Amino acid sequence: MSLVDFPSLDTVPVLTRRLDAVGVEACMELPLTAEERTRLRGLRCTACGQSVLLQLPRHGPLQPGESLAAAEGPVLVRVVAAPEKLLVVRAPSELALLEAAYHLGNRHVALELRTQQLRLLDDPVLADLLRVRGLALESLMEPFYPEPGAYQGVHSHDHQPIDGQQQRHH
Repeated sequence: MSLVDFPSLDTVPVLTRRLDAVGVEACMELPLTAEERTRLRGLRCTACGQSVLLQLPRHGPLQPGESLAAAEGPVLVRVVAAPEKLLVVRAPSELALLEAAYHLGNRHVALELRTQQLRLLDDPVLADLLRVRGLALESLMEPFYPEPGAYQGVHSHDHQPIDGQQQRHH
């Protein structure tokens, strides 16, 4: 990519505010992976190709459905979880699934926990490890909602689909 491919920062909206999603009408969607939702600064691209610069306060990762705005002006962007290549792990027993979670946790692998499955970013080495343990794997492209780390607070599962349904706690 050459320097002419980069947008002029003079014309790029700078998003500095996080807004409560209730009653906020966003004009653009900002698809972000799970990892990108943790990085609150930097140049990003909306679903329609508009460049935006994030300069947000550090108050935890961005949440799907959250709206972002510039300090001044009407630019509003709604954060959406971008699809990612995932592995779905299923086991013949609850104990086997718990053991898989334990071994993946020992490797500091980000996991999305579901009632009868684990989800993680696709990784061929981890896929082989899980297959050797007798676990069933499936690949899919969906948004990833990993549990936060032990020191990042309690996860409320506000936006995480549980067994195919959107669950929200208020």
